[in-house]
Amino acid sequence: MTKDKEKVKKYLSIAKGQLEGIIKMIDEDRYCLEISDQLMATRALLKKTNNLIIKNHIDTCVKTAIENGDDYKVEEVIKALEKQI
Repeated sequence: MTKDKEKVKKYLSIAKGQLEGIIKMIDEDRYCLEISDQLMATRALLKKTNNLIIKNHIDTCVKTAIENGDDYKVEEVIKALEKQI
């Protein structure tokens, strides 16, 4: 997780801020669809972050495992990707 660690932390900080904003919107009784829009934006950012983590995993851990003849890491990634669908 070293390759894109700072980018992942940046995205998660943004998502944290978005969630705090959503909580504030709820406290302020803001319009439901405005809240929904913000939730969807946060969800998209979290998905983007997760994809970056999985890509990093493939580029590092899975690549090394395949080079060493360990196919288990490939199965792990497939299961992780299936959870996203």
